[in-house]
Amino acid sequence: MSDIDEQSMREAVLVAASARLTCRPNPWVGAVLVAADGRRFNGFTQPVGHAHAEIEALRNAGDAARGSTLYVTLEPCNHFGRTPPCTEAIIRAGVSRVVVGVEDPDTKVSGAGVRRLREAGIQVDVGVAADAVREQLAPYLHHRRTKRPYVMLKLAMTIDGYIAAKSGAASRITGDVARDRVHQLRAESDAILVGAGTVRADDPLLTVRHADGPSPRRIVLGRAPKDARVHPCTEWTRSIPELLDVLGNEGVVQLMVEGGATVAASFHQAGLIDRYVFHISPAIMGGGDAVPAFAGNTASTLADVWRGRLVSTQALGDDVEVVIEPASATVTDRFDHNDTKKTEHP
Repeated sequence: MSDIDEQSMREAVLVAASARLTCRPNPWVGAVLVAADGRRFNGFTQPVGHAHAEIEALRNAGDAARGSTLYVTLEPCNHFGRTPPCTEAIIRAGVSRVVVGVEDPDTKVSGAGVRRLREAGIQVDVGVAADAVREQLAPYLHHRRTKRPYVMLKLAMTIDGYIAAKSGAASRITGDVARDRVHQLRAESDAILVGAGTVRADDPLLTVRHADGPSPRRIVLGRAPKDARVHPCTEWTRSIPELLDVLGNEGVVQLMVEGGATVAASFHQAGLIDRYVFHISPAIMGGGDAVPAFAGNTASTLADVWRGRLVSTQALGDDVEVVIEPASATVTDRFDHNDTKKTEHP
């Protein structure tokens, strides 16, 4: 495997981004086909029931697919679902080599696609730019491994850690750029959740209005007032783990939790958050009687402080987005030890 392989797989990751808002609950996959004469063709996953990324790339390439190398971010499927197996189309097209970012943990795939291609005499390499692919497909990979949605907590706060003034009156802490980013995150989520207290205090819509994409399904922990703008919504009064099981079975790949402080603490203390997204304003509430990001008691000592792993930071106008993950994600969710780089020549 070469630098060209790495560059081509990263190109496939960029192509896959085009499918993020339209193909769920299917994975958002990108494919780049490099013909023997150097021409390049790409494809990404179409809406449910339509072509997968590999098929789109093969269609765009036509006869140029024979003798080509196909780069695909996720292992090609080898089973009949709403569409025929991608592996058979790859074989019929005469592709010589397939480079896969990561294997698919879905039990209907899980190595079967790679095996079928190798049995047909195609060289298959797995694990190129795998970190970039895992980052892009983190919600899908988590859902297929755990049968639960990938839980993303988003909180806007002052730089000293408060999400609301002590009066509790609804007011935006961050600016317009951060607001637009929140709506983008909503569009990328299948469901969004807040507590009934937040509904009563803020009466939020929880829809996508400042970004392209669909609005997520709305879920309230507890009972929402009958005239609340969040309706229609799912009102949930049982345990959070039960909710995650139900949502996972219903095809919810990513759940966005927007608070408030009690809900955030409930998910955090139960270890149910896969990604934390903090939007931090250069504002200081001052004192200690405002509403903190997480309700409840603080850690008794520094040794008891929860520590995560920094994923990314970016400026959002005058605000800053800080994304972190549980430190354990570097071992469990982000790296599948069966998905190491491996090459096999038929």
